[in-house]
Amino acid sequence: MEAGVVSTLIAGLLLGIKHSFEPDHVIAVSTIASKSKSLFRSLLAGVCWGLGHSFVLFVVGLLAIILKFQIPPEIESGFEIVVGMMLVYLGVNSLFAMSRRSGHLSLDNTNNKVYVKSVAIGGVHGLAGSAALTILVLSTVDDFAVAALYILVFGAGTIIGMSSFTTALVIPIILGKMRLNIGKVMEFTTAVISLCFGGYYLYCHI
Repeated sequence: MEAGVVSTLIAGLLLGIKHSFEPDHVIAVSTIASKSKSLFRSLLAGVCWGLGHSFVLFVVGLLAIILKFQIPPEIESGFEIVVGMMLVYLGVNSLFAMSRRSGHLSLDNTNNKVYVKSVAIGGVHGLAGSAALTILVLSTVDDFAVAALYILVFGAGTIIGMSSFTTALVIPIILGKMRLNIGKVMEFTTAVISLCFGGYYLYCHI
């Protein structure tokens, strides 16, 4: 493999890691990861988000590259609006869940639904980011095989970045659970942030 291709793929990996830390990404996944007191479950939530994100990016990105098609700004804006609505929903849903539990932190991460939810959130983010990634790939790579590999490596970067974030997020909950109910505070905080940021996100894209 040529040095130029290798450097391009390394850049794609690093960009994928950086991309995973976009505010709307970390806020959405935080509403799920903050409910966990297990490093493994929190890590898995991040991995599932990355898989959903990467799958959608790969499918949409390859179709766009094959067809030489750029996603119109109107459709891209529509995807962003969906992201904003999702953030609002995640925030409201978390607050209602806490209310139903009467303030007691009840962890439902043993339920497989939480991982399905992470995959779905990643898929929505993948749709919203597919336009920008397609433009990036088309302007960077000429060879189809390298373009496909670039998207895969970019996706791997998002998985690495998000799983690292969700693992780090839950550490204070694990270390502090015997002294303070940090988990409950963090769950409430991430829910409020998701609700407020989602509203702001909608305002910016409508």
